[in-house]
Amino acid sequence: MDNIKQEDIEDICFNVSKNIILPKYKNLSENDINYKNGSDLVTAVDIDAEKELKKNLLSILPNSNFIGEEEYSINKNILNFYNEEAYCWTVDPIDGTTNFVNGKEKFAIMIGLTFKEKILRSWIYKPLEKTMCSAIENEGAYINNNKIITNGKNKIEETIGSISTKYWESGFKDKLKVFKNIFKEVSAYRCIGLEYIDIGIGIRNFAILSKLSPWDHIPGILFVREAGGADTDFDKNKYDFTKKNKNLIVSNSEDLNLKILEKLGEYL
Repeated sequence: MDNIKQEDIEDICFNVSKNIILPKYKNLSENDINYKNGSDLVTAVDIDAEKELKKNLLSILPNSNFIGEEEYSINKNILNFYNEEAYCWTVDPIDGTTNFVNGKEKFAIMIGLTFKEKILRSWIYKPLEKTMCSAIENEGAYINNNKIITNGKNKIEETIGSISTKYWESGFKDKLKVFKNIFKEVSAYRCIGLEYIDIGIGIRNFAILSKLSPWDHIPGILFVREAGGADTDFDKNKYDFTKKNKNLIVSNSEDLNLKILEKLGEYL
């Protein structure tokens, strides 16, 4: 892993953005847009960007494995790579595909590097801004190589964040409609990678999540942890991408996580 240079990952993301993603931004044809799993948007850009990312990342780290969101949609067995004694790349080529399709600005490239159950490094790249956000296990979180530390709030009534509403059971969804009123503001970017960055920075304070696909969460989880934030599921366990997690609270601090969890218990 020592041969992974930050500038190499930055170059890969920049080139994929320049050559594949940005030429199609606000320029998609009907033939570029499709659906997977019956309802989730996917574009030809997602597929092409993932293929290019895979080729380049595997060349940097020979004998490593690769898990991409688009590959998973046609081969669920690739998740078994997490159990192997090998480094594994996890990629979401365009986090925020719906925003990308609709010409909105919040989308990103997400990359994580793991070994077994450990998240070692992560990168979240903003193509429009040419901004790289990254994290290294036990070394910190960075934006364009500047180290950051979160400075969030601990009073629930002052916090801003998001609550996933798509994948909960119907009865719990109804309770969440009432529960969300205890916060100052609840809104979503429809790009969880950028929410993770803003939780790390302190612009936002929390996210309550469901359906934890690893490509959506591995990069951001490490970024928040290394910035000084924390994560816990409803059973007070940390996020483990090797298991099928059903729920997660991510915030600026362990204290805020526990306060949210305690309040949530009043509504369950």
